[in-house]
Amino acid sequence: MIRTNKLVKVYRTDEVQTTALNAVDVSIAEGEFVAVMGPSGCGKSTLLNVLGMIDSPSSGEYFFNGEEIGKLPERKRSDVRKHNLGFVFQSFNLIDELTVYENIELPMLYTKVPAAQRKKRVEELMEGMNIMHRRNHFPQQLSGGQQQRVAVARAVVNKPKLILADEPTGNLDSQNGDEVMKILADLNAEGTTILMVTHSQYCAEFGNRIIRMLDGQVVTENVIRQYL
Repeated sequence: MIRTNKLVKVYRTDEVQTTALNAVDVSIAEGEFVAVMGPSGCGKSTLLNVLGMIDSPSSGEYFFNGEEIGKLPERKRSDVRKHNLGFVFQSFNLIDELTVYENIELPMLYTKVPAAQRKKRVEELMEGMNIMHRRNHFPQQLSGGQQQRVAVARAVVNKPKLILADEPTGNLDSQNGDEVMKILADLNAEGTTILMVTHSQYCAEFGNRIIRMLDGQVVTENVIRQYL
């Protein structure tokens, strides 16, 4: 599903140049659950942003489902992102002015899904994630665990091929963090590919492979278990 070839990302200002990714080669197959670990500033989140098509590499190649993303115009990249990717962030990134229902529904509006289908899918997810009773609440009326369940529901509402999760348990206590990890593991068991950045060895071991980064490079890859 994902393959990179000598991926480089350099950030420049008038006074300094920072290489966030330095000739990174990674490969992720469909159906994998891969965790990316490493110290702060090692390039983990930059890699996630590039693979999520939020940011563009400075050089190198990025293939998604066999297509070289760097050669696509922005509009086409946006279409690929909307129809194939779901994002889960540490800070939830919910829209305060929208209800739980509206936050989850939002990606389906972007992809022009008919209203009846939207309603059915959103209600199905709220039921499955035990937040139906909060459907008309706003994010600030929810606990951290509830907000992250809403964020995960929003990420998967369009049935993406790939979920990109950046420290999804970072703002949660251990119980709520466990619940979110089990939701991600269940989604992976159903066939969704997951790439997750985490500082937690415990969370990383929910996956089948751990990629460790240092100074913008991949330094080790460890298989925990074979994926199906």
